[in-house]
Amino acid sequence: MSTSSTRDRLASAEPGEVQITRALLSVSNKTGIVEFARGLADLGIEVVSTGGTATAIAAAGIPVRSITDLTGFPEIMDGRVKTLNPRLYASLLAVRSNPEHVSAAVEHDVEPVDLVAVNLYPFERTAAIRGVADAEVIENIDIGGPTMIRAAAKNFAFSAPVTSPEAYDAILEELRAGERRLSLDTRRTLAAEAFAYTARYDVAITRWFQERENATFPTQIIRAFEKSLELPHGENPHQRAAYYSQVGSRTHLLSMVAQRGGSALSHANLRDLDTARTLLEEFSGPVCVAVSEDLPCAVATAPTLVDAYAMVRSVAPPGGMLGFNGHVDAELASALDLAGVELVFAHGYDDSALERLLAAPGLRVLENQERRVPALHLEIATRQVRGGLLVQDRDVEMETPDVMHVVSQRRPTDAEWAALSFAWTVAKHVRSHAIVIATAGATLAIGAGQASQGNAVALALAALATGEDGSPRVPSGAAVAADAPIGGLDALAPLLAAGCEAIIQPGGIDADLGMVEEVDRAGAVMVFTGRRHLRH
Repeated sequence: MSTSSTRDRLASAEPGEVQITRALLSVSNKTGIVEFARGLADLGIEVVSTGGTATAIAAAGIPVRSITDLTGFPEIMDGRVKTLNPRLYASLLAVRSNPEHVSAAVEHDVEPVDLVAVNLYPFERTAAIRGVADAEVIENIDIGGPTMIRAAAKNFAFSAPVTSPEAYDAILEELRAGERRLSLDTRRTLAAEAFAYTARYDVAITRWFQERENATFPTQIIRAFEKSLELPHGENPHQRAAYYSQVGSRTHLLSMVAQRGGSALSHANLRDLDTARTLLEEFSGPVCVAVSEDLPCAVATAPTLVDAYAMVRSVAPPGGMLGFNGHVDAELASALDLAGVELVFAHGYDDSALERLLAAPGLRVLENQERRVPALHLEIATRQVRGGLLVQDRDVEMETPDVMHVVSQRRPTDAEWAALSFAWTVAKHVRSHAIVIATAGATLAIGAGQASQGNAVALALAALATGEDGSPRVPSGAAVAADAPIGGLDALAPLLAAGCEAIIQPGGIDADLGMVEEVDRAGAVMVFTGRRHLRH
């Protein structure tokens, strides 16, 4: 290109008014790239390309100029260095309304590049391959690609970055309609997408290195999330809401979950679903859980899901969601009381069962098709606070009887151990303070979300059936679990008075000795786990 034409090209447009005459295409994902190149060429736009992208374009009979010809420097070091060249970056970064930039470009024979279409080496896909060597993962860290994208995005008023194959058709359409021009609004949108794209890429690389360093809590927590679902509203109708899944996670809340029918999922539905899925995964046999307002209302295990549901329905209030860790057949579907239920979650549905469920107005029906085991132990738990995050390990561990301590004179029977273990498992998933009254296979009453254990005890006892004297009675064979140390005799006394014969709690407070003495006087059992499971 002559000096005069270069100067004219660089100085002829104000921001957003650049006519596209040269495009650089360099992509790892070649979906649609040949068609995009053909569309550009048909508009009279010169196509410049690199390596395999240039080969694919040339094989389709489309004129293509090599990056080496543009930069005057060969691709070297197995392609590690091919676009990292001052002539290319001067062409992308020149502020064309600045006479000094234009003069510098002319002086150094810089040929303007008006658009770049770039996507990056498949780092995430490579890093996810089982047994992949570190050297292969590192080789898939793209350097030139992000640099080109960021340069064009920074200078979006004059150089347009295109990072998504899904955008090719819209870009061509606008170029055809606008005499090879892209509006400033389009350029700004492309720049925002470009910076988000490279940020996600850097997050994946950072996460890979941090996980290999095995740092408990790194100096910086950098995560990327992508929008998976628009929600009708947040906790209240005036709040906007969406669901974002974490990039790079093995599984997430809605991974491999198919909505078979019903209304759009709500913010509350997803909170309930998170609680239900985590609780269901604690058990191996047929399980039914009822969840409302992000709180387990009832949990039961039984030989069949029909039996488990019957036990749940006998104590759970209507509403919220029902979760099953198995298949819903016609018998189970016909047994379901769907009054007030907003969501059903199961591993699958018979045709007749699905037909009945979908007949319920607004009922959301989700099918769990996920068969991978979630790696929750590798995740951190976060809670957003004003201007920051609280971070902790996920509470994934669960104590077994062999590490617990029987502190009462009487030891639990086998049946009591079963009830204690079941109640303790459920209590871990109930919002604190929590009291769970349960048999070996089903919850009978749950007191949750209280300011003290005493309040939680009162709430749980109030849900029980009463004896002849009108006071609540803990059925024989049932156990009581407290997710945190029972605060003292004021909280313990009502349980013993209601006939409680087996209690499990973390222990570890000054009031322990006095409580154990009261338990012994009542002939009951008390077990200390040595660990609490608060869920605020």
